[in-house]
Amino acid sequence: MTEPSIENDRHGTGQRLVDHSAPELTVLMPCLNEAQTIGVCIRKARACIDRLGLNAEIVIADNGSTDGSQEIAEREGARVVAVPERGYGAALYHGVLGSRGRYIIMGDADDSYDFSRLDPFVEKLRQGHDLVMGNRFSGSIAEGAMPWKNRYIGNPGLSFIGRLFFRCPVADFHCGIRGFSRTAFDRMDLQTTGMEFASEMVIKATLLRMRMAEVPTTLSRDGRNRPPHLRPWRDGWRHLRFMLLYSPRWLFLYPGMLLMVIGLLLGGRLLSGPLMLSETVGLDVHTLLFAFAGVLVGFQAVAFSFFARIYAFEEGLLPSDKALERLFKTFNLEVGLATGGLLFFLGIAGAAYAVVQWSKVGFGQLDAREVLRTAIPAATAICLGGQIVLTSFLLSFVGLRKR
Repeated sequence: MTEPSIENDRHGTGQRLVDHSAPELTVLMPCLNEAQTIGVCIRKARACIDRLGLNAEIVIADNGSTDGSQEIAEREGARVVAVPERGYGAALYHGVLGSRGRYIIMGDADDSYDFSRLDPFVEKLRQGHDLVMGNRFSGSIAEGAMPWKNRYIGNPGLSFIGRLFFRCPVADFHCGIRGFSRTAFDRMDLQTTGMEFASEMVIKATLLRMRMAEVPTTLSRDGRNRPPHLRPWRDGWRHLRFMLLYSPRWLFLYPGMLLMVIGLLLGGRLLSGPLMLSETVGLDVHTLLFAFAGVLVGFQAVAFSFFARIYAFEEGLLPSDKALERLFKTFNLEVGLATGGLLFFLGIAGAAYAVVQWSKVGFGQLDAREVLRTAIPAATAICLGGQIVLTSFLLSFVGLRKR
C-alpha cells in the first residue's frame, strides 16, 4: 500500500496530507427519500466511471430517508454517509467531509442530471479549475423540467444579482450539478445548511478568486412521482437574502451613499429658498427636513456597511479587503473624532446664530421658514457629528486585533 505523504497545496495556503491510494473522484449525491431514482443515478454514475476508467467512489449523503433509499444505495455499490442535520447544504457539506476523492462532482439524486456524462467536469477539474459549474441554459432544459417562474424569473434574476454583486463569471448560479477540488472546498469554508449552500459556494469561490469554468448541462424531468423538496418562493428568498447579507456594499454602502448624496443636493438647493416645480407646486422647508433626515439615515447605512465588513473579516466569512484596510489606515479614530467634532461645533455655531437672530426681535415672533433654514442644517450637523464620533469609537473597538 502506498504511504500518505505531505505536500504543499496548489494555493500556497499550507500543507496537507495526501493519500495517493485514495480515489481521484467522488460522485456525491444528497438524498432524502429518493428510493424511486437513487438506483438509476448510481448505475449511470458507475457506467461513466467504468467508461472513463476512473479510480472513483460514489457517496450518498443521506439526510434521514425513511423509504429505504440507504439500502438501495448500498445494494448498488455506493457508500452511504448518514447526515443527521437536515438541509441540502448540511447533507452536501457532511457528504464532502465523508468523501475521499481529490475531486468531487455533486448532483441531485432525482435523475434530473445525467451522471453518465461527467466527462466535461472531469476534464475541467484535471485542467486545474477549482469549481466547474453546469449551465442548463447553454445546454438544454427538457419540457416540464423547470417551472416557468424558475426558468424565466428566479434563476436568471438571482444569477444576474450574483454577477452584479460579486462580479461572478457564472451564468447559472443554481445548477444542481457541479464539480470542485477537495482543496478548493476546504478553502471555501462553507457555512450554510439550506438551499443557499449553492449560492455560497459560487460566491466564496469568486471572492477567493478561484479558477472557475462552466460546461453545458442537460436538465431532464426528475423521475419521482412526488413534489420536489425545492420551494421556489421560500428558497428563492433565502438565496436573495444570503447574497444581500454577503454583500455589505449593495445592502448598506451603495444605498446609504445614494441617500446621502440626494439629501445633500436637495437640501443644499432648498437652503437658498423654495424650489418651484410648477406655478402652484413647490418644495420648501418641510422637504428640507426630510432631505437632511435622509442624510442621517444614509450615514447610518454607510456605517453599518463597515461594521458588517469588519465582522465578516473577523469571523472568516469574507476574505480580507486590502482597499478597506488602506481606508482604515487613512481615516482612523483620530480623523473620525476630528471630523465629527468639527461638524458638531458647526452645528452648535448654527444653533447659536439662530438664537442671536431670535434675540434681535426680542425673542418674539420669527418667520418660521427662515428660522428652519438655519435650525435644520444646524441640528443635522450636531446629530451627524455625534454619530461620526460614536461610530469612530465603535469601529475602532470592533476592529481591535485579538492576540
